[in-house]
Amino acid sequence: MWFLYALLSAALLGFYDVFKKLSLRGNAVIPVLFVNTLLCSLFFVPLIAGSLTGIITPDSRVYIPQGSLYAHKYVVLKAMIVLSSWMSGYFAIKHLPLTIVGPVNAMRPVMVLVGALLFLGERLNVWQWGGVALSIVSFLLLSGSGKREGIRFGHNRWIWLLMLSAVLGASSGLYDKLILSPCETGGIGLDELFVQGWYNIYQTLFMLVVLVLVWWPVRRRSTPFRLHWAIPLISIFLTAADLAYFYALSQPEALVAIVSMVRRASVIVSFGFGALVLREKNIRAKAFDLVLVLLGLLLLCVGTF
Repeated sequence: MWFLYALLSAALLGFYDVFKKLSLRGNAVIPVLFVNTLLCSLFFVPLIAGSLTGIITPDSRVYIPQGSLYAHKYVVLKAMIVLSSWMSGYFAIKHLPLTIVGPVNAMRPVMVLVGALLFLGERLNVWQWGGVALSIVSFLLLSGSGKREGIRFGHNRWIWLLMLSAVLGASSGLYDKLILSPCETGGIGLDELFVQGWYNIYQTLFMLVVLVLVWWPVRRRSTPFRLHWAIPLISIFLTAADLAYFYALSQPEALVAIVSMVRRASVIVSFGFGALVLREKNIRAKAFDLVLVLLGLLLLCVGTF
């Protein structure tokens, strides 16, 4: 069942990336991200309020526990990690083609695997090393494709922000497994709805501070903000994708590396949109790079199973 939830999360994430790209074209990044986090948190305010007041009982599937201060500190840290990843990723996706952003983001499972190797004591087998090697080759080839569009990976700040976003996203995946796994298996055992609901609340508070202190004073001298029909869809698809993701990770038998790999299949949706709708450049070369990324993910899956 956890594998099906991971597949659902991947499909939803693909559309989430598409709506981000549409929302950010000619738009200010910080207010778009603030509206996104605000809408995501509003989905959970009724559930949190209903659970606190007793309208929603503990036996309900949408009940959100109040949580102790001990539990909330883990969620605050998650909010900081995710928001940092989002902030970097939003600036990157605004200035880079989807057909570059997607394949780079699809390499996150490799980063998760390296993190598991370094911090969780896991060991890579031949299949997994093959997947890592293919991912490295695909990144080098993608760098060549980007250079033909004037995007030099080593000197482009948006590429560096994209890579930072990917590293932070991979860190978040490892952290999620820790806080959502049952205590009996060495995890923290937090409820998935508790984590999703409260980390969205905390993200909104953090983004409000960034909006007021960073963007508002210079709003007249920077890119203007305009409401776009795709902005609410970012929140809807992200919330649904996260919900499926958290349910997958909450299963005791779930493998964080596999869940992360499956979620990266979202690149097929975003890459297809960039190629067919946005008519981005060098699609044949990038498609070959994408195939290598997907083959690398397949090898990682084979090696993990």
